[in-house]
Parts: sequence; structure tokens; C-alpha cells
Amino acid sequence: MKKTTHIAFVAVLGLFAVLAGCSKDKTTPLSDRIKRNWTAQKVEENNVVVYTKGGTSNVKPGYSQYSLDLSNPPTVVIKQVDGFTSTGQYELQGDTKLILKNLSPAPTDGPTIEFNIGIATETSLELTRTTADRKTGGTTNKYTLANP
Repeated sequence: MKKTTHIAFVAVLGLFAVLAGCSKDKTTPLSDRIKRNWTAQKVEENNVVVYTKGGTSNVKPGYSQYSLDLSNPPTVVIKQVDGFTSTGQYELQGDTKLILKNLSPAPTDGPTIEFNIGIATETSLELTRTTADRKTGGTTNKYTLANP
């Protein structure tokens, strides 16, 4: 009887170990989560909301055309608030910084744009420029993006 109890106990422990192993969250790497074509959902300039997708009183409705295509790594295509489009490469620095580089034609601020990464899921990407954007009057911009 003791041997049967011992075997049953070991079997139950084994089952718990298997179930515990299956329940672990496996986080998708950031490089895979951002590999999408993103469009603006909300844009803040100097902490003031100037655009919300579908909003009727947007201060800067031009952000409706803003897009950041990261779907074909390491190639990036960025379409800015005024429709100016550049193509280049992108890279991640850890899980906190996105760098767009070798942009051509070069945007107003030069061939490199850097962002700090906030939230990054398969459906939402939050980016804040690390430098002021001369194209928007020297504002520091925060983008909440979604992939349609």
C-alpha cells in the first residue's frame, strides 16, 4: 500500500510540475512586437494632445497621415505630419530605445531620429522623441500608435 501511495504522490507532483511549466507567460521579444505598420492614434506635443484618431477638434489633423512602418526589418518608412516620407533602417537599443537612421531623403532634423519606448504590445506602441522636432515648432512629441 505504501508503494502505491508513493507512486501516486510522485505522479501528482509530476502533473503539477507540467502544469506549472505550461502556465508561464512567454513574452514575445520586442523586435517581434514592433514589427508592424503603425499609425497615429494619439499625438502629444509638449504634453498637450494635438491629435486623436477620429477626433473632431484636432489641433493638427495632419497626424492622420502619420505612419511608421517597421514591418520589414531593418527597413523603416516614416511618413510625418506634413506627409514627408523617408526610408532608412531602424534598430533597437535594448527594450528602451528605437533609432531610425540613414533616413533618405533626410527629414528636417537630419538622417537620424531617436525615440524612447514606452508601452509596446502587438497592437499598441508608445514612443517619445528624445529630441525636439523642428518640423512641429521645436516640440517634444509623444506618439501612441496602433497597427490597423
